[in-house]
Amino acid sequence: MAFLAHSARAARRFRRRLVTRSWTLSRWYYRWHSLELRGRGSDLVWYFAYGSNMHDSAFRERRRMRPLEWRVGRLGGYRLRFNLDGIPKGRTAPANIFADAGAEVWGVLYQITRKQMVRLNLSEGVPGGMYRPTWVSVGDLDGNVVDALAYVASGGAADGRPSLRYIRLLREGARAHGLPAPWLELLHRVVPAE
Repeated sequence: MAFLAHSARAARRFRRRLVTRSWTLSRWYYRWHSLELRGRGSDLVWYFAYGSNMHDSAFRERRRMRPLEWRVGRLGGYRLRFNLDGIPKGRTAPANIFADAGAEVWGVLYQITRKQMVRLNLSEGVPGGMYRPTWVSVGDLDGNVVDALAYVASGGAADGRPSLRYIRLLREGARAHGLPAPWLELLHRVVPAE
């Protein structure tokens, strides 16, 4: 049984590696999953991180992303939620954003290439996972507004609790990138799972 699980993981890693190395194969893979992949692999895009990807250990080290630029970002009309089932199920809840006209979410805008975006998508389970890539308008501290990729999931009606390790990544990443004090306070009020 363990051998089959290992073989399945190895096959997924091999498939992901192939998809991220070829822009043509990436486009075909997305089309097969009923998603469109526009532009060229070298085109620049913005990605809005509001969860663990704000932390360098998650974004730069684990996902091996090398952003060309980063900025503090504010997404109006959304609220931060912890309404997803993490692993282990029921004991941790990853971050999600949910449409709410009177709310805002602070995070980090990273500028990456479309080819890096494909690799990031695969690391987040896109296509086919719980998140769906969504383009949103995010403002920076200078008043500039950019279209940025964000990950959004349907999620449950009730919020759960993130693990202590996970909420620490959010808190430390937000502090390291200079997010506003009220946002840091909001993250510090989140009660982690036991």
